[in-house]
Amino acid sequence: MPVLNHQAAGHGRQRSSYPAFLPYCRKKLYDQDLSMKIDRHFTQEGQDPYQNLEFETRSSVIRNPDGSVVSEWNEVVVPKQWSQVATDIMAQKYFRKAGVPKHLRSSREKNMPEWLQPSVPDQAKLSKTETADRHGSETDSRQVFHRLAGCWTYWGHKHGYFNEESDARAFYDELSFMLANQQAAPNSPQWFNTGLNWAYGMTGPAQGHYYVKPENGEVHRSDDAYTHPQPHACFIQSVQDDLVQEGGIMDLWTREARLFKYGSGTGSNFSDLRGGMEPLSGGGVSSGVMSFLKIGDTAAGSIKSGGTTRRAAKMVCLDIDHPDIEKFVSWKVREEQKVAALVAGSKKIREIITALFAAIREWEPADDRFDPKKNLELKRVIKKARKSQVPYNYVERIIHLAKQGYVDVDFDEYDTDWNSEAYSSVSGQNANNSVRVTNPFMDAVEKDADWPLYWRTERVKAREQQREAESCQVIKARDLWEQIAYSAWSSADPGLQFDTTINEWHTCPSDGPIRASNPCSEYMFLDDTACNLASLNLLKFENPETGELDIAKLRHAVRLWTIVLEISVLMAQFPSRRIAELSYRFRTLGLGYANLGTYLMVNGIPYDSKTALSICGAITAIMHMTSYATSAEMAKELGAFEGYEENKESMMRVIRNHRRAAFRVSDSEYENLSITPLGIDSRHCPPELLKAAQDDADLALREGEKYGYRNAQVTVIAPTGTIGLLMDCDTTGIEPDFALVKFKKLAGGGYFKIINDSIPPALERLGYSETQINEIVNYVKGHGRLEGSPCINTEVLRNKGFTDEVLQKIEEQLPTAFDISFVFNRWILGDEFCKEVLRLDEDQLSDYEFSILKHLGFSDKEIEAANDFICGTMTIEGAPHLKQDHYSVFDCANKCGKKGQRFIAAKAHINMMAAAQPFISGSISKTINLPAEASIDDIKECYSMSWKLGLKCNALYRDGSKLSQPLNTSASTDIWDEEEDELQESLAHPAAVQVAEKIIHRYIAKRRRMPFRRNGYTQKALIGGHKLYLRTGEYEDGALGEIFVDMHKEGAAFRSLMNCFAIAISLGLQHGVPLEEFVEAFVFTRFEPNGMVMGNKSIKMSTSIIDYIFRELAINYLGRHDLAHVSEDDLQASSLSTPEPVPDYDEERLVSERTMSTEESRSYLEEMSGEGSATATASLASISTDSEDHGLHANDSGGMSILSDSSEETVPGISFADATASRSQTELVQEARMKGYEGEPCGTCGQFTMVRNGSCLKCASCGATSGCS
Repeated sequence: MPVLNHQAAGHGRQRSSYPAFLPYCRKKLYDQDLSMKIDRHFTQEGQDPYQNLEFETRSSVIRNPDGSVVSEWNEVVVPKQWSQVATDIMAQKYFRKAGVPKHLRSSREKNMPEWLQPSVPDQAKLSKTETADRHGSETDSRQVFHRLAGCWTYWGHKHGYFNEESDARAFYDELSFMLANQQAAPNSPQWFNTGLNWAYGMTGPAQGHYYVKPENGEVHRSDDAYTHPQPHACFIQSVQDDLVQEGGIMDLWTREARLFKYGSGTGSNFSDLRGGMEPLSGGGVSSGVMSFLKIGDTAAGSIKSGGTTRRAAKMVCLDIDHPDIEKFVSWKVREEQKVAALVAGSKKIREIITALFAAIREWEPADDRFDPKKNLELKRVIKKARKSQVPYNYVERIIHLAKQGYVDVDFDEYDTDWNSEAYSSVSGQNANNSVRVTNPFMDAVEKDADWPLYWRTERVKAREQQREAESCQVIKARDLWEQIAYSAWSSADPGLQFDTTINEWHTCPSDGPIRASNPCSEYMFLDDTACNLASLNLLKFENPETGELDIAKLRHAVRLWTIVLEISVLMAQFPSRRIAELSYRFRTLGLGYANLGTYLMVNGIPYDSKTALSICGAITAIMHMTSYATSAEMAKELGAFEGYEENKESMMRVIRNHRRAAFRVSDSEYENLSITPLGIDSRHCPPELLKAAQDDADLALREGEKYGYRNAQVTVIAPTGTIGLLMDCDTTGIEPDFALVKFKKLAGGGYFKIINDSIPPALERLGYSETQINEIVNYVKGHGRLEGSPCINTEVLRNKGFTDEVLQKIEEQLPTAFDISFVFNRWILGDEFCKEVLRLDEDQLSDYEFSILKHLGFSDKEIEAANDFICGTMTIEGAPHLKQDHYSVFDCANKCGKKGQRFIAAKAHINMMAAAQPFISGSISKTINLPAEASIDDIKECYSMSWKLGLKCNALYRDGSKLSQPLNTSASTDIWDEEEDELQESLAHPAAVQVAEKIIHRYIAKRRRMPFRRNGYTQKALIGGHKLYLRTGEYEDGALGEIFVDMHKEGAAFRSLMNCFAIAISLGLQHGVPLEEFVEAFVFTRFEPNGMVMGNKSIKMSTSIIDYIFRELAINYLGRHDLAHVSEDDLQASSLSTPEPVPDYDEERLVSERTMSTEESRSYLEEMSGEGSATATASLASISTDSEDHGLHANDSGGMSILSDSSEETVPGISFADATASRSQTELVQEARMKGYEGEPCGTCGQFTMVRNGSCLKCASCGATSGCS
């Protein structure tokens, strides 16, 4: 380790060897007479900045869903309070993996304090070291904190940002502490790139970047890759209507690649590119903007951002008056249709190929196999292929291959996974799309007026000739609005950017309009500029005793990080000369915050409340105006940004409007704003926050009027994806929480279940007693044990043959279980016990749909009651003691658990954005989640509301709007049961009945009686949304002898008709009619209901209920797998990592308990079914102990915690892969959705732990994100 010399690895308390980092010196080397004084709030002069922090050594392992290791790092040193997810992100993403010299020396730079000297490899010592050991990786988080804080301090000292050396030292110490204590974090490119040259002397080949010399403002080409790092995450790049010249279309793809390589994101407005069919000056017509967008999309999709994520981070914008706007709006909808066609077509063709080879192979005599006129089975398959629209050429090809001896051919079947070949084959999947809409367009929509579209060349000519442009096409504004809403409803794109609002808040309009944004939409400024981001963790600035925000510490942090971001501008390199020039000229910054949703919940404040809106506005105003005041302070000493004078009037107008919003003045007082901002409502804002916000607004305006500003912009609200997880934030940006129960990762792999840390303190501040809090927590999280459980407990299980050893295995798994059904499997109980005691055979154990609990005789209600007690409901709804008025405090972005029905409405999200927007230089990265049942009119209403409230942009995501989302929350069986419509009464197909009558009369034989006790099976399925139960009865030899068909609704004529049909078929079977005859007669029968089949592993589509019944019977009793849509080989269940054993509860003490008897359990269930859910809740609460609950203990601070974070050790148990082998893809996705995740697998680690993150997604397991921060 080149920098650290700490203690031996272990879990004990470790102190950093502070002098080994930076020998403390007091020698004054500053000649500047500046007033940039840096105070200390978190550290003390002369002491180690980590004095009050403990560090420990851990391992970091990222696994695939099958348990195989993706990456593993040992001896990782991190602060003890960090979660394992934060540890993994530091180790797997932010540690420099190679090239770190084992021995370093100071470079002895002139006028630089000894402790701040850059380091270079010590070649003398390295030459004496084995070649393989000369370089390694970072292994200690303090190395990373040091290279970041040290590099910022070095550049700041070098260019006069501090008054005294002690100020520079305070700057370094405070930043080091804040990084280690998870109070703040810069964007990912800073972690990747900053300080590698200063701390380790790294160099590398230049990548075509440019930098500006701070001494004279000259632009130079970079000599190497690291002396000037690339710390910026957000870029906006221009593109000209030129194919190959610099600044043109092809040049943009090169500039984008340069950014993607270093983990940054970029956005561009492509409205200058001509539309399709637009005339060219030399004759002919243009290829159109869409053709070039497809090229750029393919290029972006081939580059992994930062070398890790599935796609690059990119934004594509197009103006609302572009001639190709309609094609752009519907682009992703049409591409998703192609995916659907690829998936369905590939599976159907694969089915036909298999059937063709089978028909040829199995036909006798062999001489007739290839002649469809003689091989009737081949003829049947060919006709089936024709009905399925399979090209006849392909059918002929298979027959010819069979003649040559082939028995099969490779033919890929595609699926809707976003990482699959199907999505890779279509365009439009590697960027976020946004339409730039103006106020005139929105007015035209409201008035149902016409809307003109313009050739791009006509726009240029009209500007040059100073005349009105002539339109090339006129459409109805509402028709285009409808297309936008439909596309957003169908494919979650495009988002909207409100051009007029954006430019009315523009600080530098003299240099041109704002035309685009970065990929996540938070950075909006001039083309060819860049912004580097940082976010503050709001919960770290809360007084834990009172819940109040420590305003002094928040202001201090804002000031420090504004300086950090400003210093990052002067030290940075940029991907083009133009971006270097303009970024240096305007010096835009992107300071933001995270964890607002958690802060509100902890303090018992509903997210959807006027108080929450006022608090959001006040906190944002404090951050924003303090940052501008700091910018003015730097301008006093270092000068305002170069473009300030030309834009002074506009910028001061914007600052005055910011201040007016803090005071919530009358609408008439705002300057040049079409839409009045929300402002801070003093009636609902805590007085101390309101006063601080208004004081800071006065200060920022007053100082700016005196000295100007060092930066054109200072704040954004970024998605804080990866860095939010690094800071262990429960929520990102201004998002609410996504779930009440979290599954916390363990160091050795696996997860354990904890209640949301916000719930106990929130309940305490709402006035609930400790006993009441315990009972509410256990209702949500569960007790995690069998003892005391209704229906399924140790006493009942012992009576069924369970041994103490097996019960102990079960108990070890219960605290981590999402559902008790997942604990009762072969991997936990053991094959020997399952087969010898429970008498289960291999087929049953291998069937992922088989339920051991149901096999043991437990009913669905008994299992549900036990599950609620042991695993919890994962929702606050129905909790004992909890008042209805307090439900809203705990509302999340999604429905919680299986029973939860509440979630935060879209309008509440939009209102919260509107509360913050008046105090943000840029914008807010946030996706508004809508339920699956949301309509296109709901989409329109959300977009319209966003415009009227003064938002700069918005993006919507309707649950299930993407094919790549495998399961939406409305697709669970329970909801299907609740929403199923009454069956139509006249759906029988007359021809089918006639055929059946003929078959029954053809075979007259003696009836073979069925045995009184018979085997068989029950298959439940949903066909076109209609529920069907198919039951079979078998003879002793396994032959099918009867069927029963039952539909969902009582009294429906169709249900009775199906009953009679089943009796007729049963009589036919018992009189000797071969099942084959029924199959041939009824398969492919077509009538409604028909369509998609859910609940059957082999059949996914049917043309009627009759078709489905005989496909099912043919597959299971005749082995006719050619009638299945999914082959046997494809039925292997996908695996996902299941939770591994969890440590014992810390200081658990048992107060009292008892196990319910069988009679009490039955009485409890009868009470539940008879008196409804309210009584059931009360009954379940009464089962809990009446004093302190189990598994809970008070922590040192007096708050309540569920499991001690310090006990993250795994216990011996089942293997990682074995525990997931019996899980289906549907189960895994459904479980993920129940936990509050999106249900999509992570492209990096494969876990189903993706959550919505601004405009993109992030993985809560490995930190991978599709965004740019």
